[in-house]
Amino acid sequence: VQLQASGGGLVQAGGSLRLSCAASGRTFSRYGMGWFRQAPGKEREFVAAIRWTGGGIRLYGESVKDRFTVSRDKVENTVHLQMNSLKPEDTAVYYCAAALDRLTRNAMAYDIWGQGTQVTVSS
Repeated sequence: VQLQASGGGLVQAGGSLRLSCAASGRTFSRYGMGWFRQAPGKEREFVAAIRWTGGGIRLYGESVKDRFTVSRDKVENTVHLQMNSLKPEDTAVYYCAAALDRLTRNAMAYDIWGQGTQVTVSS
């Protein structure tokens, strides 16, 4: 069972990036898929989450609401995080994660984690 995050990089403030999380090894139809981030010296922060089924209900963290959009591609078994209007404070390692039968902001509920991808936003 694996989650593979990709798409990170260096971007100027105001720019955009699209992160992807490829899921493999099992059927994720019962899972809530989440994105979290962690900046140096800070706690892990909830970014966004989406239900794999059931209309794709979404949750967003307050600091990214209206700028980030989470989506899922059932054919490719991939979850995307479109990040627009990026700010220097968005700089962090971004992780994707999966929680069985849950859609939640609580990182403790997620039992499968990807390896993380670095996003750096320059001012």
